[in-house]
Amino acid sequence: MHWPKIEDISAKVLLPDGYRFEQLKRSEIPLLIAGLGTWFPDITVGTASCHLREDFYTRAAFLAGEPETDVLVILVKTDHELAGMYSCERDQDTLALYGRLLAIAPKHRGTNLGPAGLALLEFIGRAMGMGIAYGMATLKVPHVQKAMEEFGFQLIGITPGYDREMVAPGVVKRVYEAVYAKVLVADEELLLPQAQNLTPNTKVLFDSLFPGKLAGG
Repeated sequence: MHWPKIEDISAKVLLPDGYRFEQLKRSEIPLLIAGLGTWFPDITVGTASCHLREDFYTRAAFLAGEPETDVLVILVKTDHELAGMYSCERDQDTLALYGRLLAIAPKHRGTNLGPAGLALLEFIGRAMGMGIAYGMATLKVPHVQKAMEEFGFQLIGITPGYDREMVAPGVVKRVYEAVYAKVLVADEELLLPQAQNLTPNTKVLFDSLFPGKLAGG
């Protein structure tokens, strides 16, 4: 299993005019960290905070021209500046692709780079034969939720206290987050659970999320 090449990504995932994809290079790590720290100062805590540490990239990320790892970081650039970034992580055992972080510089928001990031996640997942692509959406603002729903990702649950966020200057709390997923395989590849194997609470939730999918129900 190999990550798709930037040339293949660029040919299949369309960006607005004037933008291009590039794989993160080792020399660009400080530039990316500085950008993220300016764009999203509240990610100094929680699951996304690793993107502000150089050792995360040097240890875990697949950098351009270097050996593959399970974390891929793609930059979005214009001719003059860094406009955004997307990072994702593959699980080769479950064939699942996790969208770790999608970040767009404030001056480049509203240019369709957000939906392009979701298209990128789906393309990478399909190119590698993954069965599912998924990600988390904050409940602090609705924008990511709306984008994922419009792109065909399904809300599959809400995690209480999964992540930590800076909700005010100097104030960190555990937060609720929405989990969104897109199945990348045909329905016949999914084993449907039997109704008799679910507790009443589980059955209610399953029927709510996946109506008509419960076998024997």
